[in-house]
Amino acid sequence: MNIHEYQAKQLLKEYGAPVSDGRVVLRAEDAKTAAGELDGPLWVVKAQIHAGGRGKGSFKEESAGDKGGVRLTKSVEEAAEEARKMLGRTLVTHQTGPEGKQVNRIYIEDGSGIEKELYLALLVDRVSSRVSFVASTEGGMDIEEVAANTPEKIVTFSVDPASGLSAFHGRRVAFALGLEGAQVKQCVQLISQLYKMFVERDMEMLEINPLIVTDKGDLKCLDAKMGFDGNALYRQKDILALRDETEEDPKELAASKFDLNYIALDGEIGCMVNGAGLAMATMDIIKLYGAEPANFLDVGGGATTEKVTEAFKIITSDPNVKGILVNIFGGIMRCDVIAEGVVAAVKEVGLQVPLVVRLEGTNVEEGKKIINESGLAVIAADDLGDAAQKIVKEVKG
Repeated sequence: MNIHEYQAKQLLKEYGAPVSDGRVVLRAEDAKTAAGELDGPLWVVKAQIHAGGRGKGSFKEESAGDKGGVRLTKSVEEAAEEARKMLGRTLVTHQTGPEGKQVNRIYIEDGSGIEKELYLALLVDRVSSRVSFVASTEGGMDIEEVAANTPEKIVTFSVDPASGLSAFHGRRVAFALGLEGAQVKQCVQLISQLYKMFVERDMEMLEINPLIVTDKGDLKCLDAKMGFDGNALYRQKDILALRDETEEDPKELAASKFDLNYIALDGEIGCMVNGAGLAMATMDIIKLYGAEPANFLDVGGGATTEKVTEAFKIITSDPNVKGILVNIFGGIMRCDVIAEGVVAAVKEVGLQVPLVVRLEGTNVEEGKKIINESGLAVIAADDLGDAAQKIVKEVKG
């Protein structure tokens, strides 16, 4: 789960990390009051969406102006006007895709004098099963671009959970960032604060970009992104309360409410599979035969007819889907349950695209009987290769 920048900065503030003073604005008429509570003389107006590249982004609507989603203003009135221009408009960045995201929240904060821009992040390293730090002197840029062009400017290391964090780690980051004097001490303290927050709040990702050295020589977190482990949200009730469902894919949101593992993709063939490994193999074989999967969808081993019905409805709600492949290998999951769910879903939402079903395993004969006697225009397949070829042929004509 992700949160907005202003929420991330409030969390940073709770742990003592240095951030600018700011106010969130939900309605244009409140912008002037919010800006007036800040000291100035520079006010920064930021669109709040769950995507990077806001400053370089552009709005679809001409009335929003062409200054991107981060704007510098020099008066309360100007800040309020820029906030009014952005609220309710659609911001397109390199991370949102061409459809963009609607700006429903604006963050106005005090401007900062910037001497140097740096990059700092904490991530869960899946290989070592440790928390890793990523630091670079190239702040304010996409870290992927830095990694591709100047990888030597990125320093990465992990923290051994047995020994835990020490001041040495903070000094290592400070050295990597080229800090000196009092900044080193500030960095050691900041690293301690960030690591504590990362572990206590069950984070997956914490990115400070840029981490700046101000014109007064102090460190400050100028921007922040945070991602949290969805499996741990049951013990992070205050974090869960920050969730903005308008920023999430409606299909993924619906899937989460039925405990379905669903990720939307850009292809044309919808997939419903049981088991993550089989789902990955199904997507691979679709690509092998010349098409693209529209989603990753694992209904799990203990899916009910209701869950299967909802999964099917989510797939068919995607306008990009031109065909559907149901691929079930029944171990714990029973093929007859899948068949009942598919039949129920098709009768409820209709079937406007080709549907190929491959069933194998527990109660497979019962499942095939349910499909065959349903009267639905379902194409049966004998194995995964056969299923993939048939659905690709139907979609590609």
